[in-house]
Amino acid sequence: MNGQRPTRRIHRDLIGGVVLALLTASCWWVWMAWDNGYHTDPATGATSGPYQAWQVIGCVVCLIGLGVLATARMPWWLVLAIMPLSFTAAWSWTAAGTDGTGLWAVGAVLILAGMLAGTGLVTGLTTVVRSSRTRIG
Repeated sequence: MNGQRPTRRIHRDLIGGVVLALLTASCWWVWMAWDNGYHTDPATGATSGPYQAWQVIGCVVCLIGLGVLATARMPWWLVLAIMPLSFTAAWSWTAAGTDGTGLWAVGAVLILAGMLAGTGLVTGLTTVVRSSRTRIG
C-alpha cells in the first residue's frame, strides 16, 4: 500500500499540471489574444494598443490567482515550470502567426522572462505564507 501514495501524488501532479497549463494559456486567449487592433485618439492623434489597461490588469489578476491556487495544491517548482512556459507558448502561437519579421521571438523571450519573474514572486510568497501558517497553526 505504501507504494500507491507516491504514484497517486505523481498522477495528481500530472493531471494538475495539464490543467494548470491549459488554464494559464487560457488567460492569454480570454483576455488578450483576440485584440490585435491599435487605437487612435481622434483629438490627439496618439496611437495605443493593441491591449487596453483593463485587459492586462484582468489577465495579471487571473494569473496571480491561478498561481496562488496552484501553489497551494502542487509543488512550487512545478508551478514555476508550467505557468511561464504555457503562457509564453500561447502568446507565441498568436504572435508567430501574425509576424512576418521574426521579431515575435524577441517578444517571446521577454514574455518568458516576465512570467518567470512574476510566477517566481507569486509561488515564493505563497510558499512562505503557507509555511508560516503551518508553523503557527
